[in-house]
Amino acid sequence: MSTKKSDRRTEILQSLAGMLESSPGARITTAALAKEVGVSEAALYRHFPSKAKMFEGLIEFIEETLFTRIHRIVQDEEDVNKRLEVILFLVLSFSEQNPGMCRLLTADALAGETERLRVRIAQLFDRIETQLRQVLREADLKQNLRPVMGSNACANYLLALLEGKIRQYVRTEYKTKPLQNWQEQWQAIAPTLMIGRA
Repeated sequence: MSTKKSDRRTEILQSLAGMLESSPGARITTAALAKEVGVSEAALYRHFPSKAKMFEGLIEFIEETLFTRIHRIVQDEEDVNKRLEVILFLVLSFSEQNPGMCRLLTADALAGETERLRVRIAQLFDRIETQLRQVLREADLKQNLRPVMGSNACANYLLALLEGKIRQYVRTEYKTKPLQNWQEQWQAIAPTLMIGRA
C-alpha cells in the first residue's frame, strides 16, 4: 500500500473519530464524513468498501493500542495489585483521551450498523476480562494470593467498573471523565480484592 493511500486512510479514520466525539448521539453518515475529510463519497469508498469497514478500522486501532500495552504490563509488572491497577488505568486513560472511541466501546455509535461490529466490541471486552482473570490466577502461583470472590467473579467485577465508567463518560457527553475520582476509588477497592493463602 502506498504511503499516500495509507495517510488518506488514517485521515479518514481520524475524522470519523473526531465526528464521533463532536456529535454525541448523532448518527455519522458517509456524506458528512466525506465533507469533513474534504473528499467525495466515492473517494471514501476507494479506501474503505463500507462504513462498517471504517468502524472496524477504529476498533482495530483500539484493540492494537490496548492489547499491545496490556501485554507489556503483564511482562513488566510482577505484583498482582500493581498489574491490575496499571491495566485498569490504561483502559480508563485511553478512554478519556479518545472520547469518540468510547461511543464505539459502548456501541452507542453502532445503532443501525451491522451486527458484526457489536460482536467485535463484545469480543474486545471479553479479551480484557480474560486478561484480568489470567492476572488473578497467576497471583496464586506467584504471590500465594487469591481473589476474595474467585478469579471469574473478580475479573467480571473489574470489567464492570471499566464499562460503567466508559458508559458514564458517553452518557454525560464527556463531562464525567473516566479517571475522575479513580485514585480514591482504586485505593478503597484494591485492599479488598486479594487475600493470602492460609
